[in-house]
Amino acid sequence: VSPGCRGAQGRFAYKLLHDLFANYSSALRPVEDTDRALNVTLQVTLSQIIDMDERNQVLTSYLWVRQTWLDAHLTWDKDGYGGIDSIRIPSSYVWRPDIILYNNADEHFGGSMETNVVLRSDGHIMWDSPAITKSSCKVDVSYFPFDGQQCRLTFGSWTYNGNQIDLRNQLDTGDLTDFVENVEWEVLGMPATRNVITYGCCSEPYPDVTYTLLLRRRASFYIFNLLLPCIMVSFLAPLGFYLPADSGEKVSLGVTVLLALTVFQLLVAESMPPSESVPLIGKYYIATMTMITASTALTIFIMNVHHCGPGARPVPPWARRLILHHMARLCCVYEVGESCKSPQRALGRRAGVGDAGGPGESPGEGQVGTEVGGCPWDHCLCHHDALLRNVGYIAGCFRRHRANQRRTGEWKKVAKVMDRFFMWVFFLMVFLMSVLVLGNAA
Repeated sequence: VSPGCRGAQGRFAYKLLHDLFANYSSALRPVEDTDRALNVTLQVTLSQIIDMDERNQVLTSYLWVRQTWLDAHLTWDKDGYGGIDSIRIPSSYVWRPDIILYNNADEHFGGSMETNVVLRSDGHIMWDSPAITKSSCKVDVSYFPFDGQQCRLTFGSWTYNGNQIDLRNQLDTGDLTDFVENVEWEVLGMPATRNVITYGCCSEPYPDVTYTLLLRRRASFYIFNLLLPCIMVSFLAPLGFYLPADSGEKVSLGVTVLLALTVFQLLVAESMPPSESVPLIGKYYIATMTMITASTALTIFIMNVHHCGPGARPVPPWARRLILHHMARLCCVYEVGESCKSPQRALGRRAGVGDAGGPGESPGEGQVGTEVGGCPWDHCLCHHDALLRNVGYIAGCFRRHRANQRRTGEWKKVAKVMDRFFMWVFFLMVFLMSVLVLGNAA
């Protein structure tokens, strides 16, 4: 095309713009018959999910909104204007439908950007405008961080009812071809539905187009930063039962683990909305903290049993039979010289050795008796009363000391068996809770 032709096109465009808007008003609905509704077609393209604020239940997204309608007052014969079929003019020059986002949550309530419209010779107008919207979204965090959300974007006219503007969706779904992937959320779909609602304020029906954004959270970040540390810390709690009671660190380990879980729970609570639905990971934290509290209380009780002094009562027969025999064999708890597979035989051998000379006899008591039989009555020192009383006192003290040692050793073994038993019980509880959380998430 020669430069002269391009100049003629420019003159025709100026003339067309002047002729079209000489007697045009953008304030009135552009229809020939005011009793007929104006068809407006809406299509939304999702470009990016900027932010999902779960605490305030607000979704911030970047959209491209396309609106198409027919303006009966803006038509021309393209042959009379040098074959110009379409022009692009500012959107403020023409009438525009007041389509807004009904569930807008922006404090400034900003609309679409003032972009140009494409005006064709047959009167069809296409208005593409980008918009950053903040919409209210009901967030359900019951299965956080394995949750999915359904956020609705409802578009409709604010002042024109269904008898004046017939709003329809161009496609049955939102356009996701230009969507920029989000690092936290995965978009599963964006179906569109048309609704006609009669509100309480007015008797006329108001049509709207609702896009339902189906989101699923990418849980990898929360698994590695919140869930796995909690599971590893939880498995430390049963190991407190394995610590020796004389170390003095059993209770402090339980309290430290409890404080660590409290910090993780506060991190989750800061990002979650203050609702009645407790997230799945929050339930796991509460259950784990309850378990650790119970284990710490049991540790204090077992330490009290372990440190029973010489003045403690003997181990009851039922406890000796249940704990020292059955539970000790089940938990494989045995003393030095015993066997884990046959503790009773080792106990019998040790008892036989201890009973050979009597629990209270001192070595040489039997020899004294033999010597007494062959000792002359006049030269034997054993017949002195004072010496006999002292020897009896020493033998009684030695007998009582051995009885106290045996009683204290039995209580220490009871505490050790209980430690091992509760360690395996709490290990099983932690494993079952972890499997239950992952099963509910699946």
